[in-house]
Amino acid sequence: MGNEHRLLTVVICLVLGGGLLAAVLGASRAAGPQHGAGATGPAPSDYVDIRDVPGAPDRAPAPGPDASTGSVAVDCGRNEQGHYNEDNLVVSPGLRAGAHHTHAYVGNLSTDAMSTDESLDAAATSCKGGDRSTYYWPVLRRLDRPGTRPHETSAGHGNTGEIVPEASVLVEFRGNPASKVVPMPRFLRGMTGDAVAHTAGSDADVRARWGCSGSPDRSTTRYPRCPEGDRLTRTLAFPSCWNGIDTSSAGHRSHLLFPAAGGVCPRGTFPVPELRISFTYELPQGVPVALDSFPEQRHSPKTDHAMFVNAMTDQQMASVADCLNTGRACRI
Repeated sequence: MGNEHRLLTVVICLVLGGGLLAAVLGASRAAGPQHGAGATGPAPSDYVDIRDVPGAPDRAPAPGPDASTGSVAVDCGRNEQGHYNEDNLVVSPGLRAGAHHTHAYVGNLSTDAMSTDESLDAAATSCKGGDRSTYYWPVLRRLDRPGTRPHETSAGHGNTGEIVPEASVLVEFRGNPASKVVPMPRFLRGMTGDAVAHTAGSDADVRARWGCSGSPDRSTTRYPRCPEGDRLTRTLAFPSCWNGIDTSSAGHRSHLLFPAAGGVCPRGTFPVPELRISFTYELPQGVPVALDSFPEQRHSPKTDHAMFVNAMTDQQMASVADCLNTGRACRI
């Protein structure tokens, strides 16, 4: 009788233990994906079903009589060359691995922390029209697969997972809805977004918009869950009001500002071509994704950002401005 009692006790413990384990695993899944050993994030609230995002009409302001309504697409590929590093030439020049996360590039094939105006001017480029500018952004990773290649494991700081290649990258310049634009100066540095937005306590510099290819009227600052067959989309627009003097500034922002809603530039600045970089990604439905980030930023989608250095020749940039000012659609 004692043996039967002990056996019954073991069975009950196994059943209860299995239920407890299932509950713990369920709670872990409900807490959302964990990104990297010992790192937290993204949070469940960082994801949203695109069907729950309200649709919105095109909010672009109506062009005025002096508007520059053209567009220029620059064909720089989609990083087929596998140009990745943990550097940030705009924010941390001269500092290897200063970004603490991985950036992907198109354009200038030499760009790293040690690049100079002279080295950029002499380098090869992925852009078919010869634009030697550099355009770069933090990589997007899928969290259901470990990264195994060197460029996927070199960043550290909790940035793990397989890097999702861009299915398409569109580098595009647009005009200004209120006035003509002037050419950008050579080697102008620019950035958009806020890499520390999660801890900054403000969304003032959050600029990236995320969406799904089948719902072009819906965009969000969160990671969207897209219907099967849709591509995930990501768009970053840059400031386009230049102070007319500097190609960089101490905070990387004050020399190049965003215009007001109607396109009017702040006093003391001049409209230059507006750079936009748009991406699409092909992912299985339901796969969790996360941007590379600083550890304390928890891979929040609000920390998305991008940088560029204009290394077009004066003639190339003059052609961009002319195309925008005359309302044409051009490719270079």
